[in-house]
Amino acid sequence: MTENTKMKKQRRAGVLMPVSSLPSTQGIGTLGKGAYDFVDWLARANMKIWQVLPLLPTGFGDSPYQSCASDALNHYFIDFELLEQDGLLEKSDYAELTVQEDERRVDYGKQFAHKIEILKKAFARFPREDKSWKDFLQEGKYADYALFMTLKTEFSYKAWTEWEEPYKSCAGKGLESYISAHKEEIEFWQFTQFLFLKQWNALRDYAHERGVEIMGDMPIYVSADSVETWKYREELFMLDEEGKLSLKAGVPPDAFSEDGQLWGNPVYDWKKLKENGYRWWNERIDYAFRLFDIVRIDHFRAFDRFFAIPAEAETAKEGEWMDGPKEALFEGWGERAIVAEDLGVIDDGVRRLLKNTGYPGMKVFVFGFDGDPENDYLPSNITETNCVAYTGTHDNEPLRAFLENMDEEVRADFEKTLEKECLQAEVPYITETVEDECASIIELVFSTKADTVIIPMHDVLFMGEEARLNAPSTVSGSNWTFRFIEKDFGRKKAAWLCALTEQYNR
Repeated sequence: MTENTKMKKQRRAGVLMPVSSLPSTQGIGTLGKGAYDFVDWLARANMKIWQVLPLLPTGFGDSPYQSCASDALNHYFIDFELLEQDGLLEKSDYAELTVQEDERRVDYGKQFAHKIEILKKAFARFPREDKSWKDFLQEGKYADYALFMTLKTEFSYKAWTEWEEPYKSCAGKGLESYISAHKEEIEFWQFTQFLFLKQWNALRDYAHERGVEIMGDMPIYVSADSVETWKYREELFMLDEEGKLSLKAGVPPDAFSEDGQLWGNPVYDWKKLKENGYRWWNERIDYAFRLFDIVRIDHFRAFDRFFAIPAEAETAKEGEWMDGPKEALFEGWGERAIVAEDLGVIDDGVRRLLKNTGYPGMKVFVFGFDGDPENDYLPSNITETNCVAYTGTHDNEPLRAFLENMDEEVRADFEKTLEKECLQAEVPYITETVEDECASIIELVFSTKADTVIIPMHDVLFMGEEARLNAPSTVSGSNWTFRFIEKDFGRKKAAWLCALTEQYNR
């Protein structure tokens, strides 16, 4: 296998910004004006990459990593103003969503209550003779997802394992007559995907015109209540005929979590997947690159070995490591621009897999200061170019909070190490204010040998704990809800980032 040269062509920088966090008047970020304005801001800042989180429908805890489908697109992101321009909506149709109690937070309950109702108004006005729509239906795109969501609505959004017979089985004899009787509703759910793709493809084309590539994010696992477990339970997963899990996904206890993390997703039956040449995974990666220019694969280490937890366990303290597919999975993937999220428990097997695939891993600044001078995440220890350097990820507290939440003793040790790192990299070390220190850290990350640097938007703006996007292993109204507003995207910040790219040849 050769190295992934697409990710090694040049030094460049980008920003992590979930679509949900974009400014908009519709209670959540959309693919409309706020997205186009953000692309303009990135271009002004000489940022070459926009990293988004999964575009999937959100699931348990409003998480895009617990979706009901591995390839569906989140209808919450469809922009109503664009639909108004297309003659499918009137402003009065979506007025309810323009009233926001807190412009900094997504109200997912409100999105759930109103978005589908509004999109159905657009569907009622849509010309069904449209050729692209007829072709879309003829190809059967998203038909499984549309049927699944129609049934899910029918059964009050219960998990499919609680549906009545014969609907629990995607091969049930009663499904054909059900599909025929619910043709309009099924086509509506396909319509949501049709609209999303139309708006997304136009946005992506615009980004390309402005010199910006889009990095997508692929969760490795799917939800236990998903199209895939409903349709492919015996082909893909370690599930019984009733859809009950025998093993659950997660990670064992570590320095960040005393009980480990019990995600609850079904784990893959890699022996069965191997028998058909990993067809489902090959199709999944092909699909991802129809949406994105670069794909970050979450929890990459599980392709080497994954942690499997007994179905009845209440924490991740119990469990065992089992072999994944290793290099065999990637043999047909070619030279694609893939980033491996290689965080967590990393051993020689994962390192060997990364080397053999050639995919760049991640170097996260906030993980670098545990007192070990050999820590791989210390900027001075980033000796390879084939990697992506971050200040933090969507699962970390913002950089400012990272600094402010340290106790005095830890902070003193941290600053000694940081000063040494800045001196070695010839980066100004300024700590008069916490904003100054954040700026020094971001410049330090820019200075590293990593070919690619990604800075979360909340770190670009020196925001604190209030801007945290997600706290792993928790469920709260704060997770996945933070949003930016128009005034956050000033020319001064763009000019500062642009200057850093020039100084450090990005």
